[in-house]
Amino acid sequence: MLAALYDRHGDSGVLRVQELEDPGPGPGEVRVRIAVSGVNPTDYKQRQSGGRAGEVEGFQVPGQDGAGTIDAVGPGVDEGRIGERVWVLFASYRRRYGTGAQLSVVPAGHAVPLPEGASLDLGAQLGIPALTAHRCLFADGPLDGRTVLVAGGAGAVGHFAVELARRAGARVVATVSSDEKAALARAAGADAVVDYTAGDAAEAIRAAAPDGVDRVVEVALNHNLELDRAVVAPDAAIAAYADDGGAARLRAADFMARNVVVRFVLVYTMPAAALGAAIEDVSAALAEGALTPLPVHRFGLHDIAAAQDAVEGGAVGKVLVDVPA
Repeated sequence: MLAALYDRHGDSGVLRVQELEDPGPGPGEVRVRIAVSGVNPTDYKQRQSGGRAGEVEGFQVPGQDGAGTIDAVGPGVDEGRIGERVWVLFASYRRRYGTGAQLSVVPAGHAVPLPEGASLDLGAQLGIPALTAHRCLFADGPLDGRTVLVAGGAGAVGHFAVELARRAGARVVATVSSDEKAALARAAGADAVVDYTAGDAAEAIRAAAPDGVDRVVEVALNHNLELDRAVVAPDAAIAAYADDGGAARLRAADFMARNVVVRFVLVYTMPAAALGAAIEDVSAALAEGALTPLPVHRFGLHDIAAAQDAVEGGAVGKVLVDVPA
């Protein structure tokens, strides 16, 4: 098979594309012929390995998310799944064969049926962003009738957070930093959009949510903690899913009296029951047509270094890699 890979940590120059022996699925696994690979910040961070230099063990094919068709199954997996269109998650998390290749091998439960009518492009966008969004939204209970603040409402996690929250009966306020991003957040269904670079963001959020917000899906806790403190309602929950490179200074007195929860979310290590519920709920939303794709930046497999650079550079929309058949 043709695959992108790296055998040492570093900048995107360590990536190369070459032929590898086709991997086979083991017990409980499926092999997916990848059509589209979704690129996430995890991909370049994993490649950089926190800035550490040196070799990786053997080699690593990047790519957590993707979409394609199951072409082989291992022992214990129903052979009827062969030919099934699927979206893939966690393909390179503690595994060698990510989605940046013609073939990827994953546990059967990490290749989720893609409903008829849902595109491969949309399937490749789900995985890490949609499951992260789900955990941030629902870790602290149902959303019906509540108000959700989505920080970075035009990002991949933010996009699916807006759509999943609206589907669950919540009112959504999204923050953005440009008119282009505001349009994306509105298209996803945000009830109110606040440009945090223009004027007093806290005042604008309070105007949209006079009683405060009940959930915060937070992309930059270090930068936004004071804003969140100013707008949360009693018994609210703030779920931070990204490390923005700083140290958030949290004073207990600012949150304790209002019984506010501040939690951290890492999708790879979330409880198994929560992951299963997220996969089920995201699949149901997908089947209902409640989830939509972000605008796409397309790259070929041989340009995967440029694709990862685009994500690291903050490309607006979703970066996808087309994998040749």
